[in-house]
Amino acid sequence: MKTKLLTACLAVALPLLLSSCGSSAPPQASADSATQAAATTPGVLVEDAWVRATVGAKDTTMTAAFMSLTNPGGTDIKLTSATSPAAGVVQLHEMAMKGGKMVMQEKAGGINVLAESHAHLAPSGDHVMLMGLKQALKPGDEVPLTLKFSDGSSHDLTVPVKAFSEEEEHYHPSATPTSTP
Repeated sequence: MKTKLLTACLAVALPLLLSSCGSSAPPQASADSATQAAATTPGVLVEDAWVRATVGAKDTTMTAAFMSLTNPGGTDIKLTSATSPAAGVVQLHEMAMKGGKMVMQEKAGGINVLAESHAHLAPSGDHVMLMGLKQALKPGDEVPLTLKFSDGSSHDLTVPVKAFSEEEEHYHPSATPTSTP
């Protein structure tokens, strides 16, 4: 009886002991580990998002959202689109020089977030434009916003509205240039 028990224990324990003696995993296991690591690497991280208030602005039908996007992965990812029930139209915009003037325009192809890097959406730069707002936005309000990325991921955000005193200069250029003494 003791011999049978000892034989059964060795039959179970010996393969386990031998498998733990190997010094490296077979190539297939390494490839599987790399795939698993890629699958668990987070997509773009969104931080410090805010929307510019429209209360007091000349045009309360449009505003912009700003944020910091971080891509911890090894592959570039693009912010391809955004949506919000607070606006009739949401587009990705940039500020660009045209004819010697700085103009705001839709950013063709989306906003690139380089691998292991950041993209900052900020006034006078890339931003998410919300047009056809359904109501004026005051500081303290919140705007639902969904961001969609080229890797298939999306982020549903609730973005706070903040005051921004330079809105005339950046979002509602005047027809006549203003001079500063």
